[in-house]
Amino acid sequence: MPYPPRHYLPDSAFGYPPPPPQQPTQWYDDAAGPMVRPYAMTKGRTRPTGREFDLIALVVSDVVDAMELPVGPEQGLILELCRNNALSVAEIAAEIDLPLGVVRVLLGDLLDAEYIRVSRPVPPALLPDEHILQEVINGLRAL
Repeated sequence: MPYPPRHYLPDSAFGYPPPPPQQPTQWYDDAAGPMVRPYAMTKGRTRPTGREFDLIALVVSDVVDAMELPVGPEQGLILELCRNNALSVAEIAAEIDLPLGVVRVLLGDLLDAEYIRVSRPVPPALLPDEHILQEVINGLRAL
């Protein structure tokens, strides 16, 4: 008759002492307050629904009172920070102390609901050449 697998027998059957009683695990201290995992804020999503946000894209909100809107507390905080004040995506993430990926998903939801406006940065290929700018300056000096 084969022996049953080890995990079916108690430790005392092999001469081991019983394990010490486990202390309850404390995931955060009293000063930290309740903790919400980032995936709970984004409903498990890792990318915004519409478009990707550059780190230097500027976000502005014209919402007067974010508390009256059907948004979460983090999104309300973003709306308050950006009310009549253009902030970059990186500044928003640093200001509310959330990971950049989470902030991008939250901004995507706010953009879909038309609570924010996002201005994209100018791509380097569309910026004028330094040589052209120098010629304009020389031309203005000649006047």
